[in-house]
Amino acid sequence: MSIHQPLVYIVVLNNNRCNDVLECIKSLYQNDYENFRIIMLDNLSTDNSVEAVRQQYPDVQIIELRKNLGYAGNNNIGIQAALEQNADWIFVLNDDTVLDPFCLSSLVDIGESDLKTGMVGPMVYHFDEPNIIQSAGGALGRFWVNTHLGKDETDHGQFNAAREVEWISGCAILVRSKLIEQVGLLDSDYFLYWEETEWCIRASKAGWRIYHVPQAKLWHKGVQRNYQPKPYVTYYVTRNRLFTLGKHHAPWAAWFVAILQISQTLLSWSVKPKWRSLREHRNAMWKGLVDFLQHRLGPMPS
Repeated sequence: MSIHQPLVYIVVLNNNRCNDVLECIKSLYQNDYENFRIIMLDNLSTDNSVEAVRQQYPDVQIIELRKNLGYAGNNNIGIQAALEQNADWIFVLNDDTVLDPFCLSSLVDIGESDLKTGMVGPMVYHFDEPNIIQSAGGALGRFWVNTHLGKDETDHGQFNAAREVEWISGCAILVRSKLIEQVGLLDSDYFLYWEETEWCIRASKAGWRIYHVPQAKLWHKGVQRNYQPKPYVTYYVTRNRLFTLGKHHAPWAAWFVAILQISQTLLSWSVKPKWRSLREHRNAMWKGLVDFLQHRLGPMPS
């Protein structure tokens, strides 16, 4: 652990997950890193989350949100508050995560080892399968397809050293404050999905390095190997993927692959009887495509 401990603000976005957020905060206080403060953003919870956190963890700063602005917009409120309180690093963290006791110090050590390192992410495991990798950092590749490295692999040491990656899972991402001051906050137009990937693209284009740290371990409850996303996920992933390609002037090959994949999926979900159960996803994908073409961003229309 580094002797010098920069000030880390941890921004935890909670949404009606009282037990989860309490477990998350407990794991933060059990970390060996000492110079941190916690901001909990509460997204209109009705399950007594705010009262429970105030009672059990009175040092936690709580910001009660008045409107749901999505993952990006909500977290931006906490990030801005952390910047105003002179944070050196900001750790954007999901409420359904549990950290290993050495997670924070491992992340900060790698971040502080190089002044051009701007984003750092942990090894993310499935909570229900503690040795199965959920994300060992992310890749885009030449076709700009955002994939999780190591996804659903058993961890047998194949990722044994910190290394540069193209993006970090948004469930846990440590960001240098100077990076945010240079490239800006999360893009709130995304509302949900792809926003952390776009943030990383922006950071890389500005010359910052992004590292995955396998020694920093974290378990995430929100996604399992048999995870079946809802149609709204299909909508946001479709629209925001295309929005990212346009925003960052992606090469023609990335556009070709994206349109080909979307077209093939729409066709399969429309004509093949075995995909009849995915008609809601087909409609959501079509809506995402139309809204991209009409430049309609923000929350998915009802």
